[in-house]
Amino acid sequence: MIIPTYNELANIESIIRFVFGLGRDFHILVVDDNSPDGTADTVRALQPVFPGTLFLEERKGKLGLGTAYIHGFRWALRNGYQYIFEMDADFSHDPRDLQRLYEACRDRGADVAVGSRYTSGGRVENWPLDRNLLSKSAAIYTQMITWMPVKDPTAGFVCYRREVLETINLNRIRFVGYAFQIEMKFAAWKLGFRIEEVPIVFTDRKLGVSKMNKGIIKEGIFGVISIQWQSMFKNYRNRVTQSAG
Repeated sequence: MIIPTYNELANIESIIRFVFGLGRDFHILVVDDNSPDGTADTVRALQPVFPGTLFLEERKGKLGLGTAYIHGFRWALRNGYQYIFEMDADFSHDPRDLQRLYEACRDRGADVAVGSRYTSGGRVENWPLDRNLLSKSAAIYTQMITWMPVKDPTAGFVCYRREVLETINLNRIRFVGYAFQIEMKFAAWKLGFRIEEVPIVFTDRKLGVSKMNKGIIKEGIFGVISIQWQSMFKNYRNRVTQSAG
C-alpha cells in the first residue's frame, strides 16, 4: 500500500505498526515529500524492524498528493505488485478495511475497489459540518457532471489491480488533489474497468493537520468540468491509455 506523507510524524509510526500488526501479507511504501518534521527519519528507523516489507521513497519537496501516488504506482508496478492500495497516514481510513478492499478485487472481480463513505453502509464520523457538506456536495457535483456511477468519487482509500495502472497512461493524469482521485476513477471507468464501492466508516484525523486548502477545492470544481469536457470532445480513451505515449 502507498502512504503519501508530508509532516505526518504524529501518525506514521502508529499507522505502520497497526498495518503490520494485522498479520496480513501487506507491504507499505511511504512516499515522503521532504517533511521538515522528520517523518522520513521515523520510517527509515523502522525499516530494520520490518525488513523487506517497509519501503521509503523520498522526494525533494511538497509536490502534491497526486504526483506522490503516481510515483508510488510506478514503483509498485516495477516491483511486481498485483494489488496496489492508496491510504492516508492519519487513521481516517481504518487499516482493518484493507482486507475488504483486497477481497473485492481478488474474489468479486472488481478492478478498482473504493472505500466509500457514501455508498449504503458507509458514513463519516467526527467531521465538522462544513467539511462534511463540502465532501458530500463534491460527490454529488461530480456525479452530475461526469455521469460516473461512483458515489464517493473523491475517496482516497482505494485498491487497484495492477492491470488498471498498467493500462492508464499515468503521464496524462494532470491533477494533484480532489480532482486526482476523480480523474483516476474516471479514467478506469471510461476504459471499461469494473469499480466496486466498499462501505467504510471514515473518521476525521485526531493528530496532525489536514492538507485541505482553497487551491485543492478550486482544482476539484474546475477539474471535474475539464475531465468531462475532454471525454466528450476528444478521443479520451486513446489519450489515457499507455499506448498514447
